[in-house]
Amino acid sequence: QDGLKQCLSEFRQQLAWVERLDVTLSQVGGPVSQSASNKDAVDPENDFQREMSFYRQAQAAVLEALPRLRKLQVPTRRPDDYFAEMAKSDQQMQKIRQKLKSKQEAMERSEKAKQLRAMRKYGKKVQNEILQRRQKEKKNMLNAVKKYQKGLSDKLDFLDEEQTSSQGNKKGNASQRIKKGPNAKRRYKNQKFGFGGKKKGSKWNTKESFNDVSSFQAKVAHNKGPGRGGKGKGGKKALNKRPGKRTRQKMKNRAR
Repeated sequence: QDGLKQCLSEFRQQLAWVERLDVTLSQVGGPVSQSASNKDAVDPENDFQREMSFYRQAQAAVLEALPRLRKLQVPTRRPDDYFAEMAKSDQQMQKIRQKLKSKQEAMERSEKAKQLRAMRKYGKKVQNEILQRRQKEKKNMLNAVKKYQKGLSDKLDFLDEEQTSSQGNKKGNASQRIKKGPNAKRRYKNQKFGFGGKKKGSKWNTKESFNDVSSFQAKVAHNKGPGRGGKGKGGKKALNKRPGKRTRQKMKNRAR
C-alpha cells in the first residue's frame, strides 16, 4: 500500500478536472446487491453480480460528471454534421455486399429449382394416373370383347360407351371450333373458293339472264361512247394522237 501511494504521488499532476475527467465513487447499490444476503459486498465469483456492479458504478459516474461538464460549458453531444470514418473500407464493404447478393441469388435459384422439381413431380404423377386409367379402360374393353366372342356375354355395353365417349369428344371439339372460329388461312380460302357446292359452270347464262336486257347499253357494247377508245372527236385516241414524222421535224425547225 505504501508503494502504491508513492507511485501515485510521483505521476500525479496538479491539473484542472476538465483535463483529468476522473470521477471517484464508492460502491453503488443496486437491485442485485440489495437482493443479495450481504448488501455491502458483491460476490466476485458471481459473474452477473460483478458485471452489474460495474454497470451501476459507470452509470452513477456518468450522472455525476454530466452536470459538471454542462457547468463548464463542455459539449457532450455529437453535432449533426459530425463525420466519422468507418472501421471498414468501402472496398471491403463492397465485397461483403457482393457476397450477400450472391448468397441471395443462390437462395432464389435453389427455391426456383425446388418449385420446378415439385411441378415436374406433380406433372409426372398426373401423367401416370392418366396412362393407368387408359390402360385400365382398354383392358376392360378387351375383356368384354373376349367374353362376347366366347359367348359368355351377350351385352354390347362397351360399344355404347365407346360411341358416347367419341361423340362427347366430337361435341367438345365442335364447341371449341365454334367458340374459336376458323383461322385466317381458312377464312381466306373460304372467301376465295367459296364454301363448297358446284363451282364449274356457275357463271353460265340461264334462260332468265338471257332474256333480261335491262342492263344492256348499246354505246358501251359498240364502243361508241365518249372515253371508250373510239376514233371520234371525244375519243382518247383522238386526244392522244401523235403527230407525224414530218410535222415533228417542222416543229423542231421552228424551235431552232
